[in-house]
Amino acid sequence: MEGHGPARVIAMVNQKGGVGKTTSTINLAAALAEYGRKVLLVDFDPQGALSAGFGTNPHELDITVYNVLMERKTSIHDAILPTDIENIDLLPANIDLSAAEVQLVNEVAREQVLERALRKVSDDYDVILIDCQPSLGLLTVNALTAAHGVIIPLTAEFFALRAVALLVETIDKVQDRLNPSLQVDGVLATMYDARTLHSREVIGRLIEAFGDQVFQTVIKRTIKFADANVAAEPITSYASNHPGAESYRMLARELISRGGAP
Repeated sequence: MEGHGPARVIAMVNQKGGVGKTTSTINLAAALAEYGRKVLLVDFDPQGALSAGFGTNPHELDITVYNVLMERKTSIHDAILPTDIENIDLLPANIDLSAAEVQLVNEVAREQVLERALRKVSDDYDVILIDCQPSLGLLTVNALTAAHGVIIPLTAEFFALRAVALLVETIDKVQDRLNPSLQVDGVLATMYDARTLHSREVIGRLIEAFGDQVFQTVIKRTIKFADANVAAEPITSYASNHPGAESYRMLARELISRGGAP
C-alpha cells in the first residue's frame, strides 16, 4: 500500500486485567503490519507492558505519552519510537502516566486530550491501536473518546462476562456524551481451551450476548505467547508458523473485512 492514513483509531479495552489485552494488541498490530498497514501502538497503561513487549525499558524513557498529554511544549512526534518490526511505531508509557489520571481532572476538555494529540499524526498511519490500562478511569475515557472502534478482549471464563456489562455501559456513555461515532468493532475470546466444556459454553454465552460482534477468530491458550513476550517480539515473527501467529493473522483479516482496519 502506498500512502497511509487517515488512521482508524481502535481502543483495546477491558477493565479486568489478565485478559491478554497487551498480547493481543502487539500481535494484532504485527499481523496488520504484515498486510501492509502502517500501525502506531499507543501504550496507555502506566505498567508499560506494551512498551516492554518491544524491548523498550519504560524506566529509561525521557519522553512518553505522559509528556505528550501534560506538556504543551512536547510534540507527539518527539515521543514516537520506531520498533524492530517494519510498519510499527510505538508511543511508549511508563509509571509517570499514573499521575496523568489525577492531573487531567483539572484540564479543560480533559476527555479529549489524547484525541488532540493523535490528530497530529493520524495521516501518517492506517491504524492506531491503544492498549488501555485495566480500569474505566479518565485515561480509558480519553482512549474511547479518541477512538473510532473498540475491541474487547475477554477470557473464555464465566466471571469475565459479568465484568463486561460495566464496560459496555461506559462505552454507551462515551458514545452518548463525547464520541457519537464510537462503535464496538468486536469482542475477542482469548485464552480459549477447546478441550474444556467451560470454554465452549462461554463462547456460546458470548454469542448470545454480543451476536455477530464476536470475532469468529478465537485465541487459544498457549505458552508460546509468553515466550514471545520474553523475547520482546510478536509471535508472528518469533514463531511465524505457530497456530497462535495464524490466529492473529485471521483476526487481522477479519478486522479488515469488517472495515475496522482500512
